[in-house]
Amino acid sequence: MSELHTHARSATRLLRRFISAAAVLIGAVAATGCTGVAPGIEPVSDFDAERYLGRWYEIARLDHSFERGLTAVTADYSRRDDGGIRVINRGIDSAGQLSEAEGRAYFVGEPDRGHLKVSFFGPFYGAYVVFELDPDYQYAFVTSYNRDYLWLLARNATVSEALLQRFTARATALGFASDQLIFPDHRAQ
Repeated sequence: MSELHTHARSATRLLRRFISAAAVLIGAVAATGCTGVAPGIEPVSDFDAERYLGRWYEIARLDHSFERGLTAVTADYSRRDDGGIRVINRGIDSAGQLSEAEGRAYFVGEPDRGHLKVSFFGPFYGAYVVFELDPDYQYAFVTSYNRDYLWLLARNATVSEALLQRFTARATALGFASDQLIFPDHRAQ
């Protein structure tokens, strides 16, 4: 009986190791999926991180929990000592209070592709995909790993009606819910 008991304990330990390894593998796959690119979306090439640094104003976005209710939203990008990019997102909440989040971003592949991974929460990263970028770096269309996330960023707090229409048309053509876009008010700044 003790030999049977020993084999059962060994089998249980082996099963636990397998389950632990499977959990780590599934977690790694899930984390990688959050830094991927949605089908049909292509990050820009010839991306120049140095030109992208500085302040951007959020002109339009799809609603999501981490910016819900915020207006006058900006994103400031600067270099980190480790070669990454420091991200500071700011906005005004419904009570008129400043809300701020600091994150870090790193290129997923080559540094000349507009595909980065961004983290605001410890080791967890999400994709930051620039899929259209003005040649003079005056506006950017940005998404994440799926079509639930979409932003129009610009160097100025206001943009032309033509750019808004271009953004909305492109978003619609790519399958985003452009009828649900939010347009933050920058007069609160």
